[in-house]
Amino acid sequence: MTYDNITAGKFIARLNRFAAEVEADGRRETVHVKNTGRCRELLVPGAEVWLTASDNPARKTRYDLVAVRKSNGVLYNIDSQAPNKAAYEWLETQGFDRILPEYTYGASRIDFYMERGTQRYLMEVKGCTLEIGGVGYFPDAPTERGIKHLRELMSAAAAGYYAYLAFVIQMDGVTEVRANVQTHPAFGAALEAAKSAGVQVLFLPCHVEPDRLEILPGAHGRI
Repeated sequence: MTYDNITAGKFIARLNRFAAEVEADGRRETVHVKNTGRCRELLVPGAEVWLTASDNPARKTRYDLVAVRKSNGVLYNIDSQAPNKAAYEWLETQGFDRILPEYTYGASRIDFYMERGTQRYLMEVKGCTLEIGGVGYFPDAPTERGIKHLRELMSAAAAGYYAYLAFVIQMDGVTEVRANVQTHPAFGAALEAAKSAGVQVLFLPCHVEPDRLEILPGAHGRI
């Protein structure tokens, strides 16, 4: 997935979960942060960031913050909407007869429902922006919603669906994601229970540019 426009800037400070202050085009701007996670190791003063301009004239902020370069030189996409867009593009290459985003199952909306012949699939997508020692970790903040999705996938697997949890890894050079049990032990326990119940976990490595997030060709073969 690509962005229509991109502007470079310098990170100054995070104001709250949704807003940050950056320097762009020679002036300070309050921008929307498209990720409510902590991103503490990424959003540090002086970091290079990239912004997209909104086409909504009624918005309070002109820009969305979508990418940042970590101190190790690696570029990270931190747009929480980007993984689903990239995953949809990837699913279109996987030979499905039907792909439906935002599919209601049980008491949740699962990111994708797919069909291939008579086989039915459900896939929930999680973006990974936390890397430690070359390994991705999820979540970077507690997520009760993530646990709820795992439970729905377990129910789907028991009902005969092919159920998947897909981690879109929003940085180059990382191929594995582990549960961040230090931050949210309950998610780690739920993930292990889900795997035991037949939910399959996909790791989808990506290439990141300031204006692009792309799942690598052949990242996980077919599903």
